[in-house]
Amino acid sequence: MRVLTLYGHSYCHLCGEMQVALASWQQRLGFRLKIVDIHDDETLEQRFGERVPVLMEGDEEICHYVLDPQALHRRFPTADE
Repeated sequence: MRVLTLYGHSYCHLCGEMQVALASWQQRLGFRLKIVDIHDDETLEQRFGERVPVLMEGDEEICHYVLDPQALHRRFPTADE
């Protein structure tokens, strides 16, 4: 099963919105979603900073700030709209 990682902060409203938006995609596309709060990780804070939320698969960024359905379709080309 493919794993997407959502980097963000627990207090970030955009992070919460992206997590909610990903729920229906997760069911449809069958990926596992890993949530990482970067608040206490200095390395991740330096890497992502104010760009959160950031959705990634491995080391490749899919999108940041808001969920980009087109970017998900590029990752999962057989996905129905």
